[in-house]
Amino acid sequence: MREKEIHLPLGELEIEVMEYLWEVGPAEVKSVHEVLGKDKRRSLNTVQSTLERLYRKQLLGREKQSRAYVYSPNVGREALLVQTMGHIADRLGARDSGALMASFVELADLQNPENLEMLQALIDEQRNQTGATRDENSDE
Repeated sequence: MREKEIHLPLGELEIEVMEYLWEVGPAEVKSVHEVLGKDKRRSLNTVQSTLERLYRKQLLGREKQSRAYVYSPNVGREALLVQTMGHIADRLGARDSGALMASFVELADLQNPENLEMLQALIDEQRNQTGATRDENSDE
């Protein structure tokens, strides 16, 4: 039995564009095309359409400078990752179960066992922040 391909909320080129803009900052279509278009023989129109699509999805902002738009990310990498994970969890019905967390822990461990320590540190940090917020609110 063949496994079904999983479709993410963003396509391959959309992800590449976001990665590029997170790395280099605001850029015009031509600059993005020079880096992401030529190796894979993508046309300037394809890159421009992708930037426009990301703008319509509100993941990119744009500002007209001279005759060209300069695009920049409206969302950070971590925020987009959280949003994407939530979208996938919703689609799989795992938002309210431990399945999402269990798969995340397993993935972290398989990639690098030290990731579990980092994950624990992030959990501890979140608990401390949440606890501080709860403590501050309970004084009111």
